[in-house]
Amino acid sequence: MLLRIHPLAAAMALAFSSAAFSQTAPDTANPDQVMDNVLVRASRTDGIDAQSGSVSNEQVRAQRPATSDTATLLKDIPGVSLNSAGGVSSLPAIHGLADDRLRIKVDGMDLISACANHMNSPLSYIDPSNVEQIKVYTGITPVSVGGDSIGGSIIVKSREPRFARAGEGLLTSGELGTFYRSNGNAWGVNAAATIANENLSISYNGSTAESGNYSSAKDFKPDGMTTVGKPNLARNEVGSSAYKTENHALGFALRHENHLLDLRLGYQYIPYQGYPNQRMDMTENRSTQINLRYTGLFDWGKLETRVYNEETRHKMDFGDDKRFLYPNGAEGMPMDTRGNNTGLQVKADIALAGKDLLRVGGELQRYRLDDWWEPSGTGGMAPNTFWNINSGQRDRFDVFGEWEANWTTQWKTQIGARSSTVRMDTGEVQGYNTTMAAYLAESTAFNQADRKRTDNNFDLSLLARYTANDNQSFEGGYSRKTRSPNLYERYSWSTGGMAMRMVNMAGDGNGYVGNLELKPEVAHTLSLTADWHDAGKQEWGVKITPFYTYVENYIDAELCTTANCNAANATAGFRYLRFVNQDARLFGVDISGYFPLAKTRDYGDFTLRGLIGYVDGKNRETGDNLYNVMPLNAKLAIDQRKGNWSNTIEGQLVGAKDRVSEVRNELKTGSYALLNLRSSYQWNNIRFDIGLENALNKQYSLALGGAYVGQGSTMMGTNATTPYGIAVPGMGRSLYVGMNVKF
Repeated sequence: MLLRIHPLAAAMALAFSSAAFSQTAPDTANPDQVMDNVLVRASRTDGIDAQSGSVSNEQVRAQRPATSDTATLLKDIPGVSLNSAGGVSSLPAIHGLADDRLRIKVDGMDLISACANHMNSPLSYIDPSNVEQIKVYTGITPVSVGGDSIGGSIIVKSREPRFARAGEGLLTSGELGTFYRSNGNAWGVNAAATIANENLSISYNGSTAESGNYSSAKDFKPDGMTTVGKPNLARNEVGSSAYKTENHALGFALRHENHLLDLRLGYQYIPYQGYPNQRMDMTENRSTQINLRYTGLFDWGKLETRVYNEETRHKMDFGDDKRFLYPNGAEGMPMDTRGNNTGLQVKADIALAGKDLLRVGGELQRYRLDDWWEPSGTGGMAPNTFWNINSGQRDRFDVFGEWEANWTTQWKTQIGARSSTVRMDTGEVQGYNTTMAAYLAESTAFNQADRKRTDNNFDLSLLARYTANDNQSFEGGYSRKTRSPNLYERYSWSTGGMAMRMVNMAGDGNGYVGNLELKPEVAHTLSLTADWHDAGKQEWGVKITPFYTYVENYIDAELCTTANCNAANATAGFRYLRFVNQDARLFGVDISGYFPLAKTRDYGDFTLRGLIGYVDGKNRETGDNLYNVMPLNAKLAIDQRKGNWSNTIEGQLVGAKDRVSEVRNELKTGSYALLNLRSSYQWNNIRFDIGLENALNKQYSLALGGAYVGQGSTMMGTNATTPYGIAVPGMGRSLYVGMNVKF
């Protein structure tokens, strides 16, 4: 395999490396001095971070009883919104860019969704009970934390290995938790345990969660929406929103002086997860993960290497709410996917003279995908197996260099470059049968085409930070980020109605077909953050971040014009679309802050916090609006703390979404305001949580929820049981309670 490295990135990486070893070496004769030097460099990495947000362990613990969806832990990060999907599989979006446009790492692994509907999203592979901390880069993303993406980066970490202190003997610890949520009758349990001495640590973390369909506050469906083969769903019941999930993680860690070897084994089993905005449901998802990491501290800095493998077996079909018996005897449309994701990463943080820091590294990712659909019945879905993606290949090789310089106590800069080579290919395909001439012609043309593609991509990030004084700082910069298409965007090939409806990563009810001629997306972003705060950054703070992004070759959609598509596109409703490159731009602003309201002896401390977000996205070639862009939104909350008690009253406001994608027939949604109440109490090692979400039982449609196709004969197009024009509603009032015990 021939891999090409962009010459500019390679030259910069080489120059950075040469500069690193030309600096004066630390005094290795004095170990204390060396260790202090390394620790100072580690803290310096946090010096340029105004355009990022984090979710602490305390924030995670407060949200665990209210959600089984790890993506929802990000809801209070400015600039982040959530595209609705299954109950544990929301897709985070940063400034209007979502899904594969973001780089999402879970314990260092670059996870890939192995599904034509992206049902097994990266964050669905870790339960909230196993999350220790999340870092979100929403502005200019350093090249060291994000490649093959044009939006931000989300870095999720589970609990670090724990070891006994010297002379302490054997360390043992554990944790048990449980929750119940009234809407959907959801419940779950989680457990964690650790046994360790000074050098060896063994840990386990496991969880299970289950929910029925949730209900909206009021009826949202017209009369006549039925589910064949079972009683009608209530008119306020959101079909295909039930789920069940199970996660297990086993960890082994060895520590010797400044060296750590950490092996983590993961297993996930999801027997079912419904999707209200997809025509299919997840009927099984099994995933195994092996993740081996080495970290070492040396006199010159820090070295981290990682090798991992993820094996996914994913199945889709109609769940109970969509079950339908076709006249030809087909009871469903079984779909199978097998994904294999192997990665290798090497990164070094090198301490330079003058309190500077150099990061250099490389990444290799090898991805394989098979997507096939077994025959069903005796009609159009028989007698052959339909191959949507056959032996799909997507291999990526990256190198990067990044220099963080401390020019003065006030000025810091960071410059980085990344070269990425992405090679893609796929095998020959076939349809269900050879009797349909149009589909046979498509598969023949696809098989005869040159399907190999190689993209040589280049990323650049430039950041500067000016600290005026203890109370204000300013950070801004420019980035050039690149993303190659995923396998479905390039290689899904059939314009058959049912086949196109199976390829949908947007949740809009439309059908999509791939495009062999797609080019990589290239995003140019300018962003500035002004940050005012108290000297300790504990009492009060305000951040304002305006941003502008121009995307060359943005992968949008256009009407499919083949004979198979024309009939459907001639009528109002769901459409058949083709992925296509078109330039786009996005701009907006994030505003966030917190401020002390009162400090009292009898009632505790009161803090006001809030955020406002606005994004505008436009296709520059067609003038159309970009799909699924969050409208103007805001949150305002008052936190009260006294002793072991913590209470929150929160208001969430979302404006009307009236700037919609016309080519997709995207649904408009109205404005709404929600009230949420939360309370927790900590007693020794026991924590109690209780809350009321949507306390006023407000009826509303999810702005990023997509189209409702959650019940009935969803594969039959626009008809009485799947009418076009209904947006997925939000959840009605829900009471939750949770308890967690540490021992």
